[in-house]
Amino acid sequence: MLKISLALLSAAVAVSAAQPHGHHQHQHVHKARNADAAPGYVTVAGPTEIVYVLNGQTISEAEVQQGIKNGSLVFANDGQLTPKPAGTYKAPPAYAAPSSSTASSTSTTLAAKATPTQYNADSSAAAAVQSTVSNIVPSYGGGSSGTGVWGSDATGIDSDFPDGQLDCSTFPSAYGAVAVHWTGLGGWTGVQSPGSSTGNGYGNIMTVTSGGSCTEGAYCSYACPPGYQKSQWPTTQGSTGQSVGGLKCSGGKLHLTNPSMCTQLCMKGSDQVEILVQNKMTQNVAVCRTDYPGTESETVPVDVPGGGQSNLTCPDADNYYKWQGGKTSAQYYVNPAGVSVEDGCQWGQSGNPWGNFAPLNLGVGYSNGAAWLSIMQNAPTTDAKLDFCVEIIGDGVSGTCKYSNGQYCGGANYDDCSSTTGCTVSLSSGTATFVFSDSS
Repeated sequence: MLKISLALLSAAVAVSAAQPHGHHQHQHVHKARNADAAPGYVTVAGPTEIVYVLNGQTISEAEVQQGIKNGSLVFANDGQLTPKPAGTYKAPPAYAAPSSSTASSTSTTLAAKATPTQYNADSSAAAAVQSTVSNIVPSYGGGSSGTGVWGSDATGIDSDFPDGQLDCSTFPSAYGAVAVHWTGLGGWTGVQSPGSSTGNGYGNIMTVTSGGSCTEGAYCSYACPPGYQKSQWPTTQGSTGQSVGGLKCSGGKLHLTNPSMCTQLCMKGSDQVEILVQNKMTQNVAVCRTDYPGTESETVPVDVPGGGQSNLTCPDADNYYKWQGGKTSAQYYVNPAGVSVEDGCQWGQSGNPWGNFAPLNLGVGYSNGAAWLSIMQNAPTTDAKLDFCVEIIGDGVSGTCKYSNGQYCGGANYDDCSSTTGCTVSLSSGTATFVFSDSS
């Protein structure tokens, strides 16, 4: 676990150790009780949540940023007073390869300023950080109020990307990418500055914070429309299991990183099944996919307006990102009804049940001749209960799976229930729908 301490310039701050509460696996069939698990899937750790503790009290990232900006706060080693840092901290050996269903990652930066080279997490820095594992899938739907469409500025979904021609300051919405403005990264869902690589991969991956941009040497990630997903990630990944994704800014221009797979920025999911999400309620529901491979933050939005529906991209595991040779799937956070994508599709705080603290996750992926669809608690991150019902329906769906009033139920009559263990169904072909409705 990574540790960072904040110190007042006038006094040292005692170190407060925070315990990890990770969740985000990229394995869509975990916690299954109603279908056989798909073989060959691996568990992949997800984004790292940063919690700042000062004098035993949790403070917000905004307060940290302001403190660093005005000089009242600095990062300190072992809780001792140190001068305000002027350069870059080196990242620790981030993220040991997970061997169980839960693992934590420490590849996320603690940068408080908007450049990819300042205040990266340091293994020798003392502090209070909680590592959280979380999940998600891509898309955009109606705006938060049910009006407008996320990605309405994106065109050219089937156009080949002009490799090495666009300036790094240009967000490629003309080639299908969907701009996500609330990240503060110029429309990018995440920006990683990995530094130089060794024979084993990138060992010092820094995540650029809000206010930054797609700069020289960085990998710049993006969202795609419903039914599509990001197609670009480099062959070289993190040396200890971190994922890296997006276009690369090199020589001031944007370059494809995976042209052998696809020369368009966005690729479809499985063509064997169609996965939908339908909202029967009056308020919108923000559903957020993890930006994976990449920063693994929940910044890829689909806003399902009241009375509306949208596609959920279902990755074909045989033809998508492999984590250390293993197949991966996609997962989504489901936020409470009425939460906007601006609030729900980014890092949150434990006092609010949205963002990475959203109560519920959906798992979606296709492997070995079937789609595997799951509903599960966002545990151990939170035990909060979602305020509506979620059910998987569809002709040809094998098994039953429903969440209602804090219970995950399967069985022929939904009589096999648990408050902690999620449920999974499978679908060989056709359409399955995650239905959101008022709790009964």
